[in-house]
Amino acid sequence: MILVNTDYIPGKEFEVLSIVKGSTVQTRHVGKDIMSGLKNLVGGELKTYVEMIEHARALATKRMVEEAEKLGADAVINIRYSTCGIMQGAAEILVYGTAVKFK
Repeated sequence: MILVNTDYIPGKEFEVLSIVKGSTVQTRHVGKDIMSGLKNLVGGELKTYVEMIEHARALATKRMVEEAEKLGADAVINIRYSTCGIMQGAAEILVYGTAVKFK
């Protein structure tokens, strides 16, 4: 499966199938949250949150690809990611794009 954030793939003609998406909701771990709060006092990267968001993006992307595969897509173009807080301590990661089939 080809995944791109452009609205074309050089050298490929395709037909548009549908918009596809994947999402996940992640919550913070209380113990890690306390440690991150302490890190906030001295500054620096919050590695536990970086890891959590990277994992969430990968899971959301996997779900989007699975949806595209069900449609028989060869690629997903114009991919975009979005993150939003849905409640205190929880965030949704959403990825979406356009599933296409090569001619």
